[in-house]
Amino acid sequence: MRFLIFFFLLFLVAVPAWCQPDLSEPPELIPLDDSVEPRIAIRQGENETIEEYRLNGRRYKIRVTPLRGESYLLIDHRGDGSFVPGTKEMGVPQWVTGTF
Repeated sequence: MRFLIFFFLLFLVAVPAWCQPDLSEPPELIPLDDSVEPRIAIRQGENETIEEYRLNGRRYKIRVTPLRGESYLLIDHRGDGSFVPGTKEMGVPQWVTGTF
C-alpha cells in the first residue's frame, strides 16, 4: 500500500514536468501594426507644451508641461471626452476582464 501512495505522489510531482512546453527555440515575435501604437501630437505654446496621446483616433491622455513648474496629466478614464487630472505613476489597469 505504501508503494502505491509513493508512486502516486511521484506521478503527481512528475506530471507538471512532462507538460512543460519545449523552450529550446524562442517563440516567434508577432510584429505590431501601426494601429496598436499610440500617436503623439506635440504643440508648443507660449507658456506650455501640450502632448496629446491618441489610440485608434481617440484622444485618451494629455500631458501639459508649463515653462515653470511641474508637468501634469489629464486622463480620459471613461472614454467620453471628459478629462480628469491623473498621476505620473502607472495606475491600476482598468479594462474589463469579465462580467457576471
